[in-house]
Amino acid sequence: MVLNIKCICDGEYEIPALAVDILICVDDEILLVERGKDPFIGKWALPGGFVERGEKVEEAAKREAREETGVQVELEKLIGVFSDPDRDPRGHVVSIVYSARTSDKAEAGSDAAEVEWFNISNLPPLAFDHEKIIKKYIGVG
Repeated sequence: MVLNIKCICDGEYEIPALAVDILICVDDEILLVERGKDPFIGKWALPGGFVERGEKVEEAAKREAREETGVQVELEKLIGVFSDPDRDPRGHVVSIVYSARTSDKAEAGSDAAEVEWFNISNLPPLAFDHEKIIKKYIGVG
């Protein structure tokens, strides 16, 4: 996804899309969604999605968690900003990633086909660069 904007310097620039991902961890388990849409349909991923115009990234993270998993989250900390231009096959997407907690029961919503808790030491193959994100979170990446 590329957005062309007019800059104050009268030039046009292609800018990356802005997304959020949420690493919801309770005890030693991480909540993942099975993607119901391309790219990576059928693969497991962290809940996440695009930031809407006029929306704070923190609010986008809470909204995406709720839309994809049905849970209300409490954001804990910023894990990092992931900006590799090749991290998403749709185009250059910069993702701001938060860790979060919840006490709600999860259920699949919006573009998630399934939602499931996985032990942090026994994760399935993941979409995008989400394995790298989780490794950074647990301190091994």
